[in-house]
Amino acid sequence: MTSDGHQRHMAKKFGIEKKILRTVRETIARHRMFAPGDSVLVAVSGGSDSIALIHILKTIAGEYPFQLAVAHLNHCLRERESDRDAEFVAALARKIDLPFYLEKKDVHAIQRRRRLSPEEAARQVRYEFFDAVASKDGFNKIALGHHSDDNAELVLMNLLRGSGPLGLSGLAPVRHNKIVRPLIRLKRSEILNYTTENKMAFVTDATNTDLAYRRNQIRHHLIPELKESYNPAIVDSLNRLGEILQAEDKWMDEALEPFFNECVITRTSDRISLAIPGVKGMDPAAARRIIRKAIFSVKQDLRRITFLHVDAVLQLARKDQSDGSLDLPDGVRVVKEAAALIIKMEGQESCADIIDYRYTIAGEGITLIKEANAAIKLVEIGTDEVPDFKDTGKSRVYFDRDCLQFPLVVRSFRPGDRFSPLGMVGTQKLKKYFSNTKIPAHQRKKCPLLLSEDKIIWVAGHRIDNSVKLGPKTRHVLMAELMLA
Repeated sequence: MTSDGHQRHMAKKFGIEKKILRTVRETIARHRMFAPGDSVLVAVSGGSDSIALIHILKTIAGEYPFQLAVAHLNHCLRERESDRDAEFVAALARKIDLPFYLEKKDVHAIQRRRRLSPEEAARQVRYEFFDAVASKDGFNKIALGHHSDDNAELVLMNLLRGSGPLGLSGLAPVRHNKIVRPLIRLKRSEILNYTTENKMAFVTDATNTDLAYRRNQIRHHLIPELKESYNPAIVDSLNRLGEILQAEDKWMDEALEPFFNECVITRTSDRISLAIPGVKGMDPAAARRIIRKAIFSVKQDLRRITFLHVDAVLQLARKDQSDGSLDLPDGVRVVKEAAALIIKMEGQESCADIIDYRYTIAGEGITLIKEANAAIKLVEIGTDEVPDFKDTGKSRVYFDRDCLQFPLVVRSFRPGDRFSPLGMVGTQKLKKYFSNTKIPAHQRKKCPLLLSEDKIIWVAGHRIDNSVKLGPKTRHVLMAELMLA
């Protein structure tokens, strides 16, 4: 490289570093992420984002000041690649002279035990590991490498799911005054430029390009299409939407706090009771927020709790009968007793002897389910090929294709599963459906469940969900057939 070329390169490098560090410093100051004397545990996967994060925090550590350490979870999901990543991060921690925490977990085994998707199981195990290290060794902050593209993808994914303001608010820069995201205002491209110009080595997760995952479909297909055809600044727009809704959601929760307290009759760590007259007398939007807040108070998070769950609780409160109950995900039970609505945590239903399996279906064809000695065949047909427009069948069913989103998932029963059986009003716990329809226990263990976007659309061999039934406006039909060995 010539002298002039070298100077131009150094000027470019300096410009990138200056902008990156300025943005991070502004983000830290705006959200008061750090205070003097903080101990910060930095989650480092080995990818470009986390590598940039640890280098940036080490660069500015003396300004605050805070102490740093590196944490890495080997989730064993990618066999040799997972071990490679762990070794890479360990070597990095030694090189930059920071304490290093490593844990190895078989996430596949945990996934099966907890009845979760691999993604959700990995997320839970990561946070459990970070929290355990932080509690044991006195770290009061946990830093994550999420950036603005991550946030935009999450907002868009939640929009497609039909989430409300909470889901559309995206990733909080600071959560519980403990989880911090210093890179949240940086773009993925900016971070990559930073690591490239500084010649920082990093590892690549092969699953980031696997289009079987919804997030990757959004990242590699939907957002580029939106950029090209509709809005070149779509990432900025989605982040702005998230920021607006975060502020408004916070304000609304604070404004409703007195009304929430008025509705509370009794409250413990795992149980809360609300006065039904107070809930019924509110505007539905306010009532749903109070119910959501009550669920959060006993569950400690709102994962897997959707608008439909919250609204079902509200409808239960508004019904004329004096009693009733609902089962929500993750062991949350709602009981109506006279003038009180009781929300409590109960133990998860037993998973004993349940046969566990999960397969992804990318499109038409036959998917073998060896655990159930069965296969599911999917074929798109014309509306004129449906023998009876209202026919749902048992082993052969017909879906409105436009109501589905590939990839589909076929899996076994999980405690807490619910669906809306065709011809019935509202949702029903699958366990209760099995009982009411007198399906033998041995069949329940193996019964394949077909899902679209984490929603059960067919209890194979029995009944489809109301949301995917054929109707007068159906234009495309997907035929599904359960074939037993």
